[in-house]
Amino acid sequence: MNYMKLRPFSAAVFVPILFCASTVHASLMYRYINDEGNVVIDYQVPASHIKKGYEVLNEDGVVLRVIPRELTAEERDNVSSAEKRIAQTQAERERLRAWDESLLLRYSTVEDIEAARDRALGSLLINVSILKSNTRSLKQQVENYQAQAAEIERAGRDVDVVRLAAIEDLQNEISSIDRSIIDRNQEMEDVRAEYQLDIDRFEQLLHVVELRRNMIAN
Repeated sequence: MNYMKLRPFSAAVFVPILFCASTVHASLMYRYINDEGNVVIDYQVPASHIKKGYEVLNEDGVVLRVIPRELTAEERDNVSSAEKRIAQTQAERERLRAWDESLLLRYSTVEDIEAARDRALGSLLINVSILKSNTRSLKQQVENYQAQAAEIERAGRDVDVVRLAAIEDLQNEISSIDRSIIDRNQEMEDVRAEYQLDIDRFEQLLHVVELRRNMIAN
């Protein structure tokens, strides 16, 4: 690579320029690569070269700062992706650390986790049982109204609007409860899955503890 020195000055202007430089308090200089691939040192960087990067020098030529070139769109995307991966890795590491601390704080054995799971499931099972009982009661009311409506029709009369509306409201309520039962059943499946994850993780922690004990013992 060729180096290009500061542009030469004539004797007529050299002294004034030196005088100006001294009054500017040892002006900074800049080093950059020009379009011909040569290294240029000057008191300013052309606007067209700023994005390509440059170095800031003091009066002794020592590098004070390095201004890197502007990244391309592809490079920025790559940097962004790498930063995201690092952030995701750190977040996952923190999640696992918090999870482990929580497990060790709450449980002493796998049986403790299973007992907590059973308590959570028991509460949901009671809720489902209540919902099913309500459904049976509502269905009985619907059957009563339908029986009354049938008797009215057999008597040759039209079923009153109030009775028909009551039947419709009860059926809508039954449908709503049926959906709640489905939700509770799904919630029970989720609880089982979550506690199983806790059990698996806790067993891993116990295995690590056992390995450390064996290493120390040996």
